[in-house]
Amino acid sequence: MAMDNVTAVFQFLLIGISNYPQWRDTFFTLVLIIYLSTLLGNGFVIFLIHFDPNLHTPIYFFLSKLSFLDLCYGTASMPQALVHCFSTHPYLSYPRCLTQTSVSLALATAECLLLAVMAYDRVVAISNPLRYSVVMNGPVCVCLAATSWGTSLVLTAMLILSLRLHFCGANVINHFVCEILSLIKLTCSDTSLNEFMILITSIFTLLLPFGFVLLSYIQIAMAIIRIRSPQGRLKAFTTCGSHLTVVTIFYGAAISMYMKTQSKSSPDQDKFISVFYGALTPMLNPLIYSLRKKDVKRAIRKVMLKRI
Repeated sequence: MAMDNVTAVFQFLLIGISNYPQWRDTFFTLVLIIYLSTLLGNGFVIFLIHFDPNLHTPIYFFLSKLSFLDLCYGTASMPQALVHCFSTHPYLSYPRCLTQTSVSLALATAECLLLAVMAYDRVVAISNPLRYSVVMNGPVCVCLAATSWGTSLVLTAMLILSLRLHFCGANVINHFVCEILSLIKLTCSDTSLNEFMILITSIFTLLLPFGFVLLSYIQIAMAIIRIRSPQGRLKAFTTCGSHLTVVTIFYGAAISMYMKTQSKSSPDQDKFISVFYGALTPMLNPLIYSLRKKDVKRAIRKVMLKRI
C-alpha cells in the first residue's frame, strides 16, 4: 500500500462520537451493553456446544464457528470505540489502523460466507433429511468452514494489497474505528481503482452470498408450505423469519455502504450504519440462531442441574 508524503501521516484522529457530545453517555452505555451481551451470548453458545455431546451436529458445528467469528468481530472494534468515547485525543497509529481494517474485513467476509454455508446446510436438512447425515458429514463440514475462512483471507489480502492510498497530510477519520471506506476518503489522489476493487470484492462477499441465502430460504419456505400441521408451519415460518431478519440486517447494512459510489456517501450516516452489522448483528446471532432452539434449552437445563 503506497503513501505519498509518508512522513506527514503517522497516526489518525478518530472523530467517533465527539461531534455529537450530547449523545456520548448514551452511546457509551449502549455499546457497553451490546459488547457485554455479545461476549456472554456467544461465549455461552460456544461453551454449550463444546461440552454437550448432543450438540455435536453439523448445524451446531457451524453455529459455534459463527459465535467465534462474532466474538472476534465485536472485539476488533467495540473495545476501541468504548475507550475512545471519552478520550480527548483518540489517535490511532497507522500500522494499528491498517491492522484493524484488515482484521475487520477478514472477519466480516468470513461471516458473510459462513451464513451462506449455514443456509446450504438448512436446505440439505429440509430437502433431503434421510441423507442429511451422509451429505453433511464431519469432513464436509470442516471443509466448508475452512473454505469460508480461507476465501475470506484471500479476498481480504487481494483487496488490501491492491489499494493505492496516497495521503497528503489529512489524518482525521470520521468513524469510530479504522474502516477502509473512511481511509479512502482521506486520499488526495484518484480513488476510482480503489472503489472498483471494493465493488468487485463486495459482489463476491456480499451480493452473491446474500442472493444464495435468499434463494435457500425460498426453497425452505416451499418445503415448509408442504408441512401438514398448522402449528408446525407457523413455528417453522417464525424461525426462518427471525433468521432472515438478522441476515438481512447484516447483509443489507453492509451492501448499502460498500456497493454505492463514494460521492453519494455520507460519513456520519455510514459510521452509524456500520453499528448494525458490526455490533448489533453479533449480539443478536446467539439469540436468534441458538438460544431459542429446543436442543440448546435442554443443554442449558442440563448444565444448570449439574450446578445444583
